[in-house]
Amino acid sequence: MSPILVRPVREQLEHDRVIRQLQAKYKRKYDVAINHSNEQTAPVGAPQSPWYPDLVLYSTDRNRKLLGVVEVETAESVNNLEAMSQWVAFGKLKVEFHLYVPVSGVDSARRLCTDLQIPTTEIWAYSSLGDQIRFTAVQRSASAAPEPRPRPVVEPKPVRAAREPQPARAAKAPTPAARPKTAARRAAPTPVSKARPAKGRAAAPRRGAAKAPARKTASASRAQKRK
Repeated sequence: MSPILVRPVREQLEHDRVIRQLQAKYKRKYDVAINHSNEQTAPVGAPQSPWYPDLVLYSTDRNRKLLGVVEVETAESVNNLEAMSQWVAFGKLKVEFHLYVPVSGVDSARRLCTDLQIPTTEIWAYSSLGDQIRFTAVQRSASAAPEPRPRPVVEPKPVRAAREPQPARAAKAPTPAARPKTAARRAAPTPVSKARPAKGRAAAPRRGAAKAPARKTASASRAQKRK
């Protein structure tokens, strides 16, 4: 029997509500039995000195094998006496041991499990927000099985209607290319333009032509007349 015989009414109501939500949570994977309030219907351990954890997890087959135990604590029950009395016994069952404590008792629960060498599979913290209770994983051992993640739903892609084959377009007749003409123009020789002499300037004498005799001056002509 737990050293915490009587809990405050408010904590007891919260304790029972957490148990109900965990029962729905673990039903997805286990066959779950609960020891709710004063109802003790699912014992574990030796028949001479049985223990009654808050939730007992069994396999879903016909053998109904014991797979784990779950203990839910409140702010008043996270203490050394509770840990030595129940947590040590649940850790020795060689099955999964899940411990749920309020957010304010996480550090104390860790310290007690370390000091008393209590093997826990998982330690969870819970907090109430109105009518809802949220759970947060605080510690998990290496042997704890990971929770299955929901697979994303992939919507099928709409099938597109096949397009009708379009008639092939008729090939256009090649237009007469202008490139041969331009090539012919480039190949034709360009006429050589004759150089015209510039206006107002005398044409330069050609090489080899005889020079015209120089005109006699007026003084020479007068001297001949006197003779």
